[in-house]
Amino acid sequence: MSDQQRQRTIVAILEQRPFVSVKDLTAAVGVSAATIRRDIEKLSGAGLAQKVHGGIAALTSHMARKPEVLPFVLNRDIAVDAKHSIARKAGELVRDGSLIIIHGGSTCFHFGTHIANRNVRVFTNSMPLAAYLAEHGTCQLKVGGGDLHREPGILYESASGRDPFYASQFFVGALGVSSEGLLESHPLLVRFINDMVDLAHEVIVLVDSRKFAERPPTVALPLHRVSKLITDDGLSDKDARMLEERGVELLIAGGAG
Repeated sequence: MSDQQRQRTIVAILEQRPFVSVKDLTAAVGVSAATIRRDIEKLSGAGLAQKVHGGIAALTSHMARKPEVLPFVLNRDIAVDAKHSIARKAGELVRDGSLIIIHGGSTCFHFGTHIANRNVRVFTNSMPLAAYLAEHGTCQLKVGGGDLHREPGILYESASGRDPFYASQFFVGALGVSSEGLLESHPLLVRFINDMVDLAHEVIVLVDSRKFAERPPTVALPLHRVSKLITDDGLSDKDARMLEERGVELLIAGGAG
């Protein structure tokens, strides 16, 4: 197991419990205590967790305030069951023969892999998703041009530099969701969302329920621009009511099936 794989595993474990000891991590990952301590130092230094006596602790509220510190390669493997359920539910909305836009981010990545062999045309700026679809998919693929931004893993150029097109659906993720709208921190993601929203008949948001507790600084899209939102069954009644009051159709994804 590589350093990156071990650290992803540790972050995933911290999603399930607030503290993990060095001893428990050595058993779970199968490496020495010295290696685990080095991993803890790296995760702590990156702001992904807190080094504490005897182990590592989750950053709960701190991580909620700064979700942007998680790179794609780590976030992709967190809450995977919920993201797969959301991807399956979203796939039910896709019409064969249609053109759809898929945003960057981990939940949209899982959705893209789910519909990789559907009879659809996909436009995406996500490099990880484009690479997956090119190698494993049979759907038609249109990739946005421009400069490569390795974090958040997208190609970007302004809308004025693109050939015009119109899609039936824009599937978009977000770092956070509040009564104000979809929340982001990276300015390029905000710009991409605003470029794409007018090029699609409907906007469908794909977020796991954890995102309703996170508060990135920028409103990327107000909720009145959103047609549907798909999330998992961890959504609170309060947040469900908030979406209903703002006219967003809420779809709850079931468990693995």
